[in-house]
Amino acid sequence: MSDPAVERDAAEAASAFSHPPVAPDATAAYGAHPDQVVDFYAPHGAGPGTLAPLVVVLHGGAWRAPYDRAHISPFADLLARRGFAVASVEYRRGSSLPHQNADGPVAGRWPETFDDVAAALDALPALAASALPAADLRRTVITGHSAGGHLALWAAARHVLPSDAAWRLPEPPALRGVVALAPIADFTVAEELGVCGGASAQLLGGHASFAPRLPYADPAALLPTGIATAVVQGREDIVVPPQVAESYVEAAAKAGETVGLTLLDDIGHFPLIDPAADACAVVIEEISQLAW
Repeated sequence: MSDPAVERDAAEAASAFSHPPVAPDATAAYGAHPDQVVDFYAPHGAGPGTLAPLVVVLHGGAWRAPYDRAHISPFADLLARRGFAVASVEYRRGSSLPHQNADGPVAGRWPETFDDVAAALDALPALAASALPAADLRRTVITGHSAGGHLALWAAARHVLPSDAAWRLPEPPALRGVVALAPIADFTVAEELGVCGGASAQLLGGHASFAPRLPYADPAALLPTGIATAVVQGREDIVVPPQVAESYVEAAAKAGETVGLTLLDDIGHFPLIDPAADACAVVIEEISQLAW
């Protein structure tokens, strides 16, 4: 007997992945590894000398190698067509080979995945000045989907990392805010629910290192940030269930911070980045609220 939730998820994924990849206007490297690159999309309709808010996009895919930034390029292009300057960040992910304790390729690399996101964000002002002169860095918003939602929240929280963390910033990053889309935002809850086949534990190097590394990697442990944060989540998401986002929002409240949570009825995981879905319009509005 078919499962309606699984059928919904498959249909939503098929729609989101049906759009052909959109080539960027420019690509720049922030390191020597082939995955250490940023794709730039120029804002449509921007006249000479006009600056547009910059949206930094971090793609999802459970931090696993088969899923790169190509699948989110239609979403990046949609943002550009809505008048935003866009920087879509690639980063090193897990192995392409199956893992003995995983249902597929292992998720993420410790510490390389975090090294790359930190390096990309640190290099972005100089890269954007050259590759995307229409970008207004004073109006920067970070967004990310699923595993990329985790990385977006983490990138905005680097100033509250433990003092011995190599990625720690001495002061809050210059951001208008973060819009996290169905983020893997609470690793403990994600592992309890088996999100993405235990990807969170794999990202941190396995179960033995999971608890010791949570203070360095888990957004739910990096609060309050003082950065305006919004979470958009489908109520019917079976990939990253709403409980994960709700737990993060509760953790923020306990830390004295308000995080906006928009729960979308009859929506699963993938419509949030699907240009053909109404849910994507909600995402664009959330980003606009912060950027403009």
